[in-house]
Amino acid sequence: MAAVADVRRRVLMVSGAIDAIDHDVSVCINLPEAGRWQVIKSETNLTDQTWVAMQVTTDEDTHFVDGGDAMILSRQFAKTFMTPDLRRLTFYEGEVRPGEAVLKVFEIESSSRRPMYAHARYSPIATETAEASSEKLQQLIADGMPQRPVVELIVPVTVIG
Repeated sequence: MAAVADVRRRVLMVSGAIDAIDHDVSVCINLPEAGRWQVIKSETNLTDQTWVAMQVTTDEDTHFVDGGDAMILSRQFAKTFMTPDLRRLTFYEGEVRPGEAVLKVFEIESSSRRPMYAHARYSPIATETAEASSEKLQQLIADGMPQRPVVELIVPVTVIG
């Protein structure tokens, strides 16, 4: 993974690929300065599973920005859910198949220059019925995805602007 931070526009662009099936991915970014940043994150699904939901959770020094001019979207997912404490954001109602890229856009506010956020993905189990899978997804959106072992990454950031 790699990132570019445009200081003038307060935009952080992160790209990479995920091939971890049984692990969540925790990303540590070295920002040029703390504060509010729009994050544009692109990643490729290198697993053999289709992702039908993606969850992003922040560390204790960071939260998502909601409302106003904050942009929260994904090209692959039609809906989002954010917890009232602004620490968990879930993208759902869509899919990312093996080999495909996913694009997510969200904004964070961090009191630290080294925010961390973790990505979790949900893939339905092949033996589940469509109804059981849908019920499980709704529960995961409401309650959050269970924590799995984590692969921690420190993403190098190139500063521009």
